[in-house]
Amino acid sequence: MAGLMDSVNSRTQLVGQNRLELLLFRLEGEQVYGINVFKVREVLPCPNLTQIPRSRDVVRGVAHIRGGTIPVLDLGRAIGKRSISDLAHAFVIISEYNNSTQGFAVRSVERIVNLNWGDIHPPPAGAGRDSYLTAVTEVDGRLVEIIDVEKVLAEVSPGREAVSPALIEQSAAQQARSEGPAHVLVVDDSAIARKQIKRCLEAVGVQITLLNDGRQALEWLKEQADSGKSPPRELLMMISDIEMPEMDGYTLTAEVRNDPRLAELYILLHTSLSGVFNQAMVKKVGADEFLPKFNPDRLAELVLERAELVASAELA
Repeated sequence: MAGLMDSVNSRTQLVGQNRLELLLFRLEGEQVYGINVFKVREVLPCPNLTQIPRSRDVVRGVAHIRGGTIPVLDLGRAIGKRSISDLAHAFVIISEYNNSTQGFAVRSVERIVNLNWGDIHPPPAGAGRDSYLTAVTEVDGRLVEIIDVEKVLAEVSPGREAVSPALIEQSAAQQARSEGPAHVLVVDDSAIARKQIKRCLEAVGVQITLLNDGRQALEWLKEQADSGKSPPRELLMMISDIEMPEMDGYTLTAEVRNDPRLAELYILLHTSLSGVFNQAMVKKVGADEFLPKFNPDRLAELVLERAELVASAELA
């Protein structure tokens, strides 16, 4: 398995090129799934697991790995499919999401493929609102499904999503001094992430436009500019995910900076790429700020700080 993961160390070379590497794996059945290698720490045969009393059935136990204790989730069971039946011959993908580390039990792991984000597409419209798919692609003539891991983790271990009362009071005071609500463009392919951000920003009185991927966002911004509007003036900021089908957040940022009509737009990259997040790339593509998902108070603080700064500049 070490050979399979040799290319993980070179994954940062893909950043900014609208490319990604997918680790392909299977659950029970023949369907092939994929996970972004950027989020994978390592892959190993399933170790001995210690059961956790009164834990949810999707948690198969905890593993003691390299001096740490990591929960191992049955990814098949988590998305409503068959459970991994033979853990003794299964594998665990150790991954980092939203500042947390966990393992996903899978039946088998195949290989890593290098793809363009343009070849990653939103799930079919018929997948439904309760689908665990965040994107699909095709590799060697086979459909590969990319799971919305943020949705899985939000259901297994939901975090706090409410903004603190103090920040809501602060936003009310700022609203009283301003001419109207700030407008923020939010770009994220995960339905659960869009819902979390929407609740957070609405709690502090922000008007929101929600879009699903980078290409859609770039087209929307250009349409606004073509109609005579100025997105940098009319939008408080753009909050964008990094991993998105069609066009990733790095490429979206670079495209915005290359258009003189959009170049001054304030951009916050909001990502679940926590432990392996490459801050140098954020600066390279020209983003103003980044924030690991999902901390509602910190997100609200950054939005309110930006709103205060813009209001002060307009009064000066």
